[in-house]
Amino acid sequence: MSIQVKDVMGMVAIAVLENASFSDIVTAMKRYAVGAVTVIDADRRPVGVISEDDLILKEIGTVRHPVTVFESGRTRADHRKAAARTAAELMTSPAITVTPGTLVKDAARTMHDSRIKQLPVIDLLSGRMIGTLHEADVLRVFTRPAEELEADIRQLVGDGFSITVDKGVVTIGGQVERASQAIALVKRISQLEGVVDVVSELTYPRDDLFLVPPLM
Repeated sequence: MSIQVKDVMGMVAIAVLENASFSDIVTAMKRYAVGAVTVIDADRRPVGVISEDDLILKEIGTVRHPVTVFESGRTRADHRKAAARTAAELMTSPAITVTPGTLVKDAARTMHDSRIKQLPVIDLLSGRMIGTLHEADVLRVFTRPAEELEADIRQLVGDGFSITVDKGVVTIGGQVERASQAIALVKRISQLEGVVDVVSELTYPRDDLFLVPPLM
């Protein structure tokens, strides 16, 4: 079973409008105990994101330092954000989004690659924000009941194999014809949502991975 964002997402759209003040942003983060908020336009479409790191710039006081031509783009952006008064001035744009039909493993990869802990979920047709996917939501797939995960594995591999599941670690035993089949089977199981690791106890009479070099 492929778990989608809609199966684990939070139904609360944690967001502020573009004209939200610095104080409004801080209040929203405290209210929902999150480290970032999405910035939306008047039509509820995500246009950017603001993180706690962005807010800290004002406390650091970066704005007090004069801007020079020798500053990097990153430093100039920090100056701009430190002087910001509204969400539109403070946000990082564009917003990275997912849809309810996005696979959780793809959303997790996006979070990892972009180094973010939450993603706005948008309606595929309207583009409007309808919820929020948090890092904790993604990790919920690793707490799937063992019986549910085992049922998915048996559906995938068929009969003739012994399967045990303990805290997401799958142990599979049985016999296949070739070593390459055992490797392929383990790989397919490891790609299921909720599988932490796969321990193979598979046996095979034919090792088709061992190649004998041709005689010269």
